[in-house]
Amino acid sequence: MDKHIHLVSFLIHSPVNHTNMSWAHPDDRRLQMMGDVHLWQDFARTLERGLFDGLFFADTPGILDRHRDSMDDAIRCGVCWPTHDPVVLLSALVAATSHLGLAATVSTGPSHPYGLVRQLSTLDYLSGGRIGWNIVTGHLRGEHRAYGLPILPHDERYERAEEYMQVCYALWDSVGDGAIVADREAGIFADPARVAVVDHDGKYFRCHTAGPTWPSPQRRPVLFQAGTSDRGQQFSIRHADLVFAVQPRLEGMKRFIAEFTATARAQGDRVPAVSFGIQPVLGGTEAEAQRHIDALRERIPIDVALTRLGGTLGVDFSAMELDQPLREMATEASQGLMKAMTSMLGDRPFTLREAAMHYGLSIGIPQLVGTPEQVADRIEEIWRETGCHAFNVTPTINPGSVEDFVDQVVPILQKRGIYRTEYEGRTFRENLGL
Repeated sequence: MDKHIHLVSFLIHSPVNHTNMSWAHPDDRRLQMMGDVHLWQDFARTLERGLFDGLFFADTPGILDRHRDSMDDAIRCGVCWPTHDPVVLLSALVAATSHLGLAATVSTGPSHPYGLVRQLSTLDYLSGGRIGWNIVTGHLRGEHRAYGLPILPHDERYERAEEYMQVCYALWDSVGDGAIVADREAGIFADPARVAVVDHDGKYFRCHTAGPTWPSPQRRPVLFQAGTSDRGQQFSIRHADLVFAVQPRLEGMKRFIAEFTATARAQGDRVPAVSFGIQPVLGGTEAEAQRHIDALRERIPIDVALTRLGGTLGVDFSAMELDQPLREMATEASQGLMKAMTSMLGDRPFTLREAAMHYGLSIGIPQLVGTPEQVADRIEEIWRETGCHAFNVTPTINPGSVEDFVDQVVPILQKRGIYRTEYEGRTFRENLGL
C-alpha cells in the first residue's frame, strides 16, 4: 500500500458521465462545458487544486444501439451521445494545468498503432510527461458500425490488441537515450545510430518507420486497462500500469484484489496497481445526500436505463418483462445479466426494472452517500481494507459535485495524513507513484 490515497477524476466527454440524465439537472453545466473549452479548463484547475493525480476520460466512440435495435433512445435522451473526442480536449487541458495527469480512452479497434503513438506521445512530450492511455479493444456494436469494421470474437480482439501493443512498444523505444543531440554548430539534429527502425509485418498490422516523436520524461504514456474476463486480465497484467475495476461492494473489492494479485503472480512477477471506481454523493446530512440520489434517479426513464444497460452488455432487453424476477427468465441474456447484477444488488430476488435503474444511476460504481466526514470515512475504509492504490472518482453533476468533493472531502483526507498536501513529481507516472 502506498503512503497515501491516489485520486483520478473519471469522466466521459458526452452529456453524461455515469449517471444518466444528469445533464437535465438544473445545477448541471455539462452541456455548456461541451461547447466551451474554458469551462473544461476551469474544471481541470479545480482538480489540480484538489491535488488529483489525473483526469481520466472513458469513451464510447459509437452510439448505444441495442435497445429496440435502435439509436433513438440514446439520441433522444443524451445517453453518451454526442460522444466528443476526448484526446482533442486533452490538448486544451494540458495548457491550463501544470501537474495534473490527463488520460483518454482510445480503442485499438479502429486505429493503427502508429497514429495512436504519434498523437498521444506528442501530447506527452508537450506536457512534460503527463499523458495516459486507457487501452480498450472495442466491444460495442455501435463502434464497429460507425467505423465499418467487423466484430471480432472476444479472444481475437485481445490477440489483435497484443500485436497492437507490440508495435506501440517498438515505436516508443525507437528513439534511444541521447539520440537527440541538436548540435547547431555541426548541423546534426539526431544520431541515426541511436534511432531504431521499426519493421513490423504481422497478422494484423504492418509498420516500417522510426518513432515519430521525442520521448517525454516518462518515455511513454501511463497505461490503464479495465479487462474483466480471464483473457482481459491476462492482457492487463502484461501491459497496464494501473488496472481500473468496478466492484460495487467492499467484499467484492477485497476478493478482486486477492484474485487479481494471485493471477498476476502466477503469470509472472509483475502486479499492476488497482484503482476502484467510486461516486461520492455529498450532503449536509446523510438524509440530504440521499435526497440528492433520489432526485437523480427520478429523472431516469426506464428506456434510458435499458439503453445504457443493453448497450454495455450487448443485449436488447425491450422484449423482456420488466417486473418479473430476473432469475425466473430462462434466456441467455437474463443469465448474463444475473451474473453481472448479482455483484451489485446482492444474491436476492430482483427484477429487470430494478437492475436497469440501478445501472442507469451509476453503472454499478458504488455510491458513497453522506456527509463529507462519512464519505471520507468510507474512502479510507476501502483503501485500508483492500490495499487498493487509487480511486477513479466519478461525479453526479458537473462541476458542482467535483467542487464540493475538492473543498469538503479532500481537506479531511489531508488532515488524516492519508492524502498529499503537494505534488511529489512532475510526470503522471511519478505522481501516481508507479
